[in-house]
Amino acid sequence: MNIQENISLKEYNTFGINVNAKRFVSITSVYQLQQLLKEEKDIFLISGGSNMLLTKDIETLVVHIDIKGISIDRENHNDIHITVNAGENWHEFVLWCVSQNYGGLENLSLIPGNVGTCPIQNIGAYGIEVKDTITKVDAIEIETGKLISFTSEECKFGYRNSIFKNIAKGKYILTSVSFQLTKNNHKLNTSYGAIEVELSSKGITNPTIKDISDAVIAIRQSKLPDPKEIGNSGSFFKNPVVSKDHFEKLKEKHPNIPSYVISDTEIKVPAGWLIEQSGFKGKSFGNYGVHEKQALVLVNYGNASGKEIYELAQKIQQTIKDKFDINLEIEVNIIK
Repeated sequence: MNIQENISLKEYNTFGINVNAKRFVSITSVYQLQQLLKEEKDIFLISGGSNMLLTKDIETLVVHIDIKGISIDRENHNDIHITVNAGENWHEFVLWCVSQNYGGLENLSLIPGNVGTCPIQNIGAYGIEVKDTITKVDAIEIETGKLISFTSEECKFGYRNSIFKNIAKGKYILTSVSFQLTKNNHKLNTSYGAIEVELSSKGITNPTIKDISDAVIAIRQSKLPDPKEIGNSGSFFKNPVVSKDHFEKLKEKHPNIPSYVISDTEIKVPAGWLIEQSGFKGKSFGNYGVHEKQALVLVNYGNASGKEIYELAQKIQQTIKDKFDINLEIEVNIIK
């Protein structure tokens, strides 16, 4: 292991924020990680850097998880069980699954980041959440260095949430994720309106998992900026869930407010719509702002600081609170 000093993290976070790591090390195996933890406990983890906003230099040891590899555990005629190491790029893994005709992840195409971070916030898009296919998560306990396995149930997945994001936060380093995918009789999910429109525009009435993946990629590319070109972390805010009574009051003032029924008592409201109605969509503040095609996405046009972007997020939150009496929750992990 080669511990380096004073390394810029600009290339290690999708926002492209230029902060420094006082010390930095890249880990390529579970053994290396266990050896490191014998000497270092106070660490800062970074993998694909896709779900964080860095607002300051990192004084503790930055550990870059770069453990690669995909293995097939077992399979039968209908299903296949695959374990993927944490450092694998998520989108590249999804494309590999599609190329092998392994179904279940195609709706999650083009989501930035690495496999090891996908369970933490239970990534989801276009009617699918990653929890639907995860069977197991392996992790190293930082305090002991022991390898521990979590079943899907033990991960306590919720909407953009898991045990690793709350009560177990900071206690474990995820090293691999296991999935159960289909080989035949794929359960296709095209109910999300944009997918149906995209497939219809191509004249596809009997889609394959590749058709769905291609449709999702086309949709995302049409409205979401590529982090390699414009710094961003995808959706910055969660879609808020409000009570039915609160929603009815909102609808009186805003008859066109979109919604999704969660239960008999709860309604989900698109955060992007709230932000757009508040006048922030496409608004630029010099080196940073809100994306012109997707109000959920905050962007770094060049040399913005993490602090500037975070202050914009807080301004949006306060405006939504004042205008709609809704608490808009940040999905991105703010490092402050």
